[in-house]
Amino acid sequence: MMNRSQQIIRTSWIGIAANVLLAGFKAAVGILSSSVAIVMDAVNNLSDALSSVITIVGTKLSQRPADRKHPFGFGRIEYFSAIVIAVIVLSAGITSLIESVKKIFSPTEPSYTAVTLVVIAVAIVVKLILGQYVKRKGKQLKSDALIASGSDALFDAIITLATLVSAGVMLLWGVSLDGILGALISIVIIKAGIEMLASPVNELLGTSIPAELTSQIKKEVSNFEGVHGVFDLILHNYGPDVKIGSLHINVYDTMSAHDIHALTRKITTHMYNRHGIVMTVGVYAVATGDNRRAELQAKVMQVLAAHREIVQVHGFLYLENERMLSVDVVPDIAVRDDVALVSRLTAELQPLVPDMKVDIVVDHNYSE
Repeated sequence: MMNRSQQIIRTSWIGIAANVLLAGFKAAVGILSSSVAIVMDAVNNLSDALSSVITIVGTKLSQRPADRKHPFGFGRIEYFSAIVIAVIVLSAGITSLIESVKKIFSPTEPSYTAVTLVVIAVAIVVKLILGQYVKRKGKQLKSDALIASGSDALFDAIITLATLVSAGVMLLWGVSLDGILGALISIVIIKAGIEMLASPVNELLGTSIPAELTSQIKKEVSNFEGVHGVFDLILHNYGPDVKIGSLHINVYDTMSAHDIHALTRKITTHMYNRHGIVMTVGVYAVATGDNRRAELQAKVMQVLAAHREIVQVHGFLYLENERMLSVDVVPDIAVRDDVALVSRLTAELQPLVPDMKVDIVVDHNYSE
């Protein structure tokens, strides 16, 4: 069974073959009918294969093994491939818009023959089938480059369809719609090109974790015996196949180091096998029993839970010998002044431990 990269490359080769065959068909018809326009359109189809070539090159480069300078591999090269293809689509849309506007103000009367219309119809069918296939495989394989390549083929079909519609209107009523239809379609292509850029650019910048994946990971980790809370989930995407992450879990302070080691190993193994995530697991100790630490923990949680702008509290730490009390809080995203928040919360907690330092750590939610 082919892996993800092999399927992407095979799909791209199908795209190249389809464009080459379509180019051959147009060239043959163009030569036999002595139509320079059809021959030039055949050359254009060869250039359409470029997006598939870029996808193949990007996929192969992304499979290079990790090295000292790139310890997480080269998976993000796929995003650059998608960006290049999106830029090609965007450039085509802008060029088409310029030419269409020129036709609106300086219309030319196109000449259509039966041969031309047959070529246009064949091109539409081939491009529609190819575009739908490549885009569907791109979504299935989560490949932005394939999605962009499939969209490129679909836009070619739409542009050609507009040409066919314009030809029909011209033949029936003698009215040229080339410029108007071209401008409208060009605007749609430009908009789609910008949207195509958004996905790979966001991946490179570091987009948020999908809510479904966040919920699933927290649920799976919470199901491990000994886990009493999951916090601070962070994921970094180094390509479709490589994810690096970290999270913290609550465990009772009665748990031995050996048992904690076994628990975290089970979690990291599960995360890699289930989601392909290289996960680091940190630990927060939950105070238990009838002692000063457990009493303070309950009081601190009660005080902080009363604040509506605090969405999560964890990481309680009481160090009696070092005379320090520390706790992590996650404020609502609407809170902009962390310093003022820390000052206010510290003032409320200080009376609980008047002779100790209170350390409020402001965490930010990177996964919800």
